[in-house]
Amino acid sequence: MTLTINDTTMTSDQTAHTARQAPGPQHRWEVSWLPGQILDRNTAITAMILADTIAEGDIREGHRLWPHIQGWAAELGLTGPEAIAQASPPPRHLDPQQEPARDGQIGRQLIDQPARHSIQIGKQQRGTRRPTA
Repeated sequence: MTLTINDTTMTSDQTAHTARQAPGPQHRWEVSWLPGQILDRNTAITAMILADTIAEGDIREGHRLWPHIQGWAAELGLTGPEAIAQASPPPRHLDPQQEPARDGQIGRQLIDQPARHSIQIGKQQRGTRRPTA
């Protein structure tokens, strides 16, 4: 599982859910499976990790990841079952075509997480193109 986190977007290779920076100067975030909620960046990352993990399928009480699901959901003000119900359907709030183009990314860094997660963090710069691996 890989989350790609940039200055203005977050995507996953396991789920179609996305996060993007909300309009305005306050650096707030919107997540596709939490329509109408404005989050800080760390909470948006939590929401994306949760959606990415739920996308594995068959996550339920008793699963080895259930304590993590409950903890991440609680950070969002949800229960584990509520988070699963909301993150399971395809995204319906954010249009992926509205997200900024990703071909301007540079400085991509891969960080391996112990629970089979990795996060790619990139910084976008205008006028500079560098192939990404």
